[in-house]
Amino acid sequence: MSPFGWLMVAATAFVATHLGLAGAMRHSLVRMLGEKGHLLVYSLVAFATLGAAGHFYGEVQGDAVPLWTPGIGIWLPASILMWIGSILFVGSLRRNPAFPQPGVAAPRMPDKAKGVYAITRHPMMWAFAIWAGVHVAVNPTLPSFMMSAAIGIVALAGAAAQDERKALTIGPEFRDWMARTAFVPFAKGVDYPDRFATYGGTILFLGVTFAHRWFDAMPAGFWRWIG
Repeated sequence: MSPFGWLMVAATAFVATHLGLAGAMRHSLVRMLGEKGHLLVYSLVAFATLGAAGHFYGEVQGDAVPLWTPGIGIWLPASILMWIGSILFVGSLRRNPAFPQPGVAAPRMPDKAKGVYAITRHPMMWAFAIWAGVHVAVNPTLPSFMMSAAIGIVALAGAAAQDERKALTIGPEFRDWMARTAFVPFAKGVDYPDRFATYGGTILFLGVTFAHRWFDAMPAGFWRWIG
């Protein structure tokens, strides 16, 4: 099989195993292995399948032919979206009301969504999905489509699966949280992240896009125009 064929297999396996281990198979595995055992198996499988996909992506990407040539009309909005995704990601690293809380079987949802959670209740997953879409826009090759589609599907399907699972385990309080917050960013209106997310996300965005040059990648973000 060609490296691109193996990329397709690995990317498909990443999606299928994620949806299976986090969805249909989760209850059985937790019953057999416990929460920590399930998390270990899930993490190992995700690492192996995504790592394999990344390996074969590296083998075929160098010879891939772009389907279009991205100009400033693509690079500028893509850079802004990458920055927004970075803000969502950093903001998701603290004060997630739906995270498990030690000693609390059903975490209490806040009366009002704050920070990035006022934008979407799944800021981390949307960050991954936005980053995946941006990479397709500025690197429009078939291997890029394959990798980005796998990451985007896992992020958004995983977010939907989380909602379903928490609605069952936490109950009415989480369903009320779902009704008061948005799945799709800004679907409940325009809101603004807090300073932690804004400053931290901006630093992350500038740092990662600057670091592209260290890996012989194309200049990314605003560095394309300012050095």
